[in-house]
Amino acid sequence: MGNLIKAEFRKTLSLNTWWVLLIPLVAVSFGLTFVWGKITNDFVGFIGSDTARDLARPLGLNPDAFPVGLLAIAHGVNIAQLVPALFGIFALAGEYRSKTITTTFLTAPNRISALTAKMLTYIVWGALYGLVSFGVAALATLASVDSERLPTGPQWLAALGGTVLASILVTLFGIGFGAVLRNVTLAVVLLLVWFLIIENVLVIATWNLTSVLGGILPNGTANGIVGGIAADAFGINTLNLPGGVDRWSQLGLQLAAGAPGVFSWWASALIFFGWTMVFFAFGWAGNQRRDIT
Repeated sequence: MGNLIKAEFRKTLSLNTWWVLLIPLVAVSFGLTFVWGKITNDFVGFIGSDTARDLARPLGLNPDAFPVGLLAIAHGVNIAQLVPALFGIFALAGEYRSKTITTTFLTAPNRISALTAKMLTYIVWGALYGLVSFGVAALATLASVDSERLPTGPQWLAALGGTVLASILVTLFGIGFGAVLRNVTLAVVLLLVWFLIIENVLVIATWNLTSVLGGILPNGTANGIVGGIAADAFGINTLNLPGGVDRWSQLGLQLAAGAPGVFSWWASALIFFGWTMVFFAFGWAGNQRRDIT
C-alpha cells in the first residue's frame, strides 16, 4: 500500500493541476473573505439594531462584539472548497480521460488496493488545500475586520478544523462524483452548476415552504460545516434560532453565515459525509466492473 500511495503522489506532482488550482483557491478564499469582512464588520448596521439585540441577548454578548470574522471566513472558504472538489474529479475521471487508469489498475495487486491508495492520497491533498484556504482567509479576516470583532482563540481553531474537514470531504466527494460519471468535462460542469446555481435556487424558491433543503442537500451541508460554526456562534442555526426571528430574517441571517438552513456544524458534517459515501460507494462499485482496455 505504501508504494501505491507514493505512486499516487508522484503521479499528482508530475502534473500541473495541483498548483494551478491553488491560484483560484487563494484568490477566492482571500477575496471573498475580505469583501464579506468589510460588509459585515458593522454587523448591527448590516442586520438592524432590533435583530442584533434579539441575537445578542441569549448569548450574553454586546451586539457590537459579535465575532463577524467567522462570517467572513465561512463565506471565503465555502466557495473556495469547490476547488478541492474539482481536484477530486480529476483524480479518477482524469485518469479515464488520459487512459492512465489502465496502468494504475494493472500495476496494483487489485482495484480495491489502487482505489484505497488514491483515497488516502487525496485525503492528504484535501487537508493541504483546506490549510491553504484557511490560512489566506485568516489573513483576509485580519485585514478587513476590527480587532474586537475577530473570533476568539477556540473559534479560530474550530474554523480551522472545520475548513480542513470540509476540504477533505469535498475532495472525496469529487472523486466519487467523477468516478460515477467518468467524464471530466461533464462532471465539472454538473458539479459547478448544481453547487453554484441549481441547489441555491431550489433552497431560496422553497424557503417559504421549508428550510429543510438547505440543511440536507450536498452544497448546503458542505457549506454548513464551517458556516455552521459561524451560525452556532451567533445563535442562528435552525435548531437554536431566537423565537422573534421570522422565516425570511432567518434566511438572511443564515446567508450571512454562508449556510441557509444549517442545523449545526456537526449535523452538516455527518449529512455531507453521507452524501460523500454514497457517491464514493457508487464510483467504487462501478470501477470494480468496468473494462479498462
